[in-house]
Amino acid sequence: MPNPPNSCRRRIRDTLKDTNAEHTPELSVTAQTPSPLSPAAWEQRYQAGTPRWDLGQPAPAFQTLLASAYAPRVGSALVLGAGRGHDAIFFAQRGFEVTAVDFAPSAIQALEAQTQAQNLNLRLLERDIFDLVPEFAGQFAYAIEHTCFCAIAPSLRPAYVDLVANLLTPGGELLAVFFTHRRSGGPPFGTTPAEVHQLFEPHFEILSLDPIANSVPSRQGEEHFGRLRRR
Repeated sequence: MPNPPNSCRRRIRDTLKDTNAEHTPELSVTAQTPSPLSPAAWEQRYQAGTPRWDLGQPAPAFQTLLASAYAPRVGSALVLGAGRGHDAIFFAQRGFEVTAVDFAPSAIQALEAQTQAQNLNLRLLERDIFDLVPEFAGQFAYAIEHTCFCAIAPSLRPAYVDLVANLLTPGGELLAVFFTHRRSGGPPFGTTPAEVHQLFEPHFEILSLDPIANSVPSRQGEEHFGRLRRR
């Protein structure tokens, strides 16, 4: 991938909007005790040290996918809940036009440092994912999901499905690592293949949804990889 000039690098910092009662009831924050799913709480996790969900590398399932004969063609890709951006960087290195979104400032700062160090061209948005529509509706050939679906309140999952469908072009694909653990509570909140089918099939054709054989040791038997095409 050719190295772009510095002027091509874009960083967008958007002030988080007030909590929307319909889409983000869990995002209310108090000065003393942030909600555990609020931007402030996620920011505290990043500032406290290496988060447990940060693998320090791209998800093995994505590495396997892009090295396979079934690798998706290069196109525009949106990484939801990008964190420090290992997956976003990985797709950008392979020629995808990547937009990475996270509402934790420390996550975006870490990702920006990586993009600058590697002279990569990514668009970075410090934003709540539920605020992306209508501005970015229908703009992406791919949505990349790793640790976002498992981090939002389960009550928001139908809204998440609608969001992803609205962000993709017709025929666009969701490339997703789903956390299918059976532990109670969260985050991360687990799911099941049956729930994925139930939630996504109204808007997506599920091309594949299979256990991941090469998960990192701490997640063995707890991940499924899905490739879903917007109807």
